[in-house]
Amino acid sequence: MNILERLGSSARERGSNLLYGLGFFWNVLKETARFFRKSQVGYKVLIMQILFTGYEALAISAVMAVAIGAAINVIGTNLLPQFGQSQLMYTILIIVITRELGPLLTAFVITARSGTAIATQLGGMVVSHEIEAYVAVGLNPISYLVVPRFIGVTASIVILTVYFNIFGLLGSFAVVQVISPMPIGEYLRNLLGTLTVADIVIGLIKAAVFGVIVSVVSTFQGFSVNRASTEVPVAGIRAVGQSFILIILADVILTLVQYA
Repeated sequence: MNILERLGSSARERGSNLLYGLGFFWNVLKETARFFRKSQVGYKVLIMQILFTGYEALAISAVMAVAIGAAINVIGTNLLPQFGQSQLMYTILIIVITRELGPLLTAFVITARSGTAIATQLGGMVVSHEIEAYVAVGLNPISYLVVPRFIGVTASIVILTVYFNIFGLLGSFAVVQVISPMPIGEYLRNLLGTLTVADIVIGLIKAAVFGVIVSVVSTFQGFSVNRASTEVPVAGIRAVGQSFILIILADVILTLVQYA
């Protein structure tokens, strides 16, 4: 019997992974609603999670954003004028960066870094009986271990998406100047004239949904470990694989809703 069963998931009567997952997610939401009303050590876990997930991923996010933004700028500047559609470059840049690749690539990076780390860390705690120690002294592992990671990962992905957008839309301009010089005033005027509030909001909604997926899947897989230490790396691999699949499915659904 694994830790999820001992925590009393609302889906225990079926024994289904999907139902266990839904029950686990419901418990996480309930404990999240209570989290900020408590004075607890979970705040330290939350801060450490934001530092690891958000701060330590700033460099790779900036590099990806600048590279993608510069590539779109260069391709658009050289290709679109041939069809008399130069202004479309800004529309394409904004849609690709803010609505699609910004939240998607950020989620992939966080899944590969933090998703694996969370699943293996919690799995190791299950194997070493640390989770049982929490339960024995009357502490809810979901409240103290899962919720801070849930909030930290979700908040970090949202913040990193904004950071990605800034570098993708503005930081890439410096790279473009080496290949195809353009007055910065003209660039900013066209860019801001094309950017809408909806572009920003849609990207942030996707980022929040992806953050929920990564954090819940990673913690669920960590708690799914039984007793063998060999299951810990497997839990990390499952967390990454399932997160990738669910992120892509969520992105497709949100995009369909967006353009429906």
